[in-house]
Amino acid sequence: MTTSVSLVLGSGGARGLAHIGVIRELEEQGYKIASISGCSMGALIGGVYAADRLDEFENWIRTITKVDIVKLLDIAWQKHGLVKGDKIINALGELVGDRKIEELPIPFTAVAADIVNEKEIWINSGRLFDAIRASISLPLFFTPVQYKNVYLVDGGVLNPVPIAPTFHDGNDQTIAVNLGGPAEFSPGIGEEAPSSGPESSSLRKRLNRFIGNLQSSSKDDDEKDLDAYDVANQAFDAMQSTIARQKLAAYPPDIVIDIARNACGTLEFDRAAEMIELGRKKAQGQLKLKD
Repeated sequence: MTTSVSLVLGSGGARGLAHIGVIRELEEQGYKIASISGCSMGALIGGVYAADRLDEFENWIRTITKVDIVKLLDIAWQKHGLVKGDKIINALGELVGDRKIEELPIPFTAVAADIVNEKEIWINSGRLFDAIRASISLPLFFTPVQYKNVYLVDGGVLNPVPIAPTFHDGNDQTIAVNLGGPAEFSPGIGEEAPSSGPESSSLRKRLNRFIGNLQSSSKDDDEKDLDAYDVANQAFDAMQSTIARQKLAAYPPDIVIDIARNACGTLEFDRAAEMIELGRKKAQGQLKLKD
């Protein structure tokens, strides 16, 4: 008998490409993904899969380079966000098409955060990429999205592993993918690789100028140099990891697939092949333990 699954896909930037590998492994092992709840990158991957366009997205993301990433960042230079996000959403729209959530073959919920009223917003109707754009609105990086007279930011601010939307799905199992898993230190797993090349330099300079970090010109030789981007990135990851542990403890799913929070940097989308394979391997391990 086929096992139906409520799939919960967490937030975590480029680490979210591991979601693709998890989905591939679930399909290969005969699971039926019957509903999806996603936050931030989890909303993006989950929405694309629910629209039956994951093959097209995977083919595209595997070709992404650092140069391509910089080209997709339409700098806003507004006081409430660095990147407008229009270029990214338009590129994805060309791959997937203009779809409405309620018309997707798989029920889908994107989770964003209304930080003024301090509550989660579950979006399960309307234009798919409007919902995804709201859910991926990483504070300081993306400009917030106006939705029904409130401004929404990345759902990971309040709930990086959104299990609650699946409570009444009635499926056989709930499987959650947590991108804020314990750090691992082994070949291929580590902190974001040092930037190299003009395209990486340009990206980091833009980020750092926006954040406005003022660093001391003198440092001890053994002091680790954390620039403004590193500080913001690691702080947000630490916050999400803490919240994720609390949510998973309060509402334990049947299976949790942890991806190390230091598996790759937030913007390292050029490491797609590596992250997809990591997701597949982690899923294999957890599904085997459950058997």
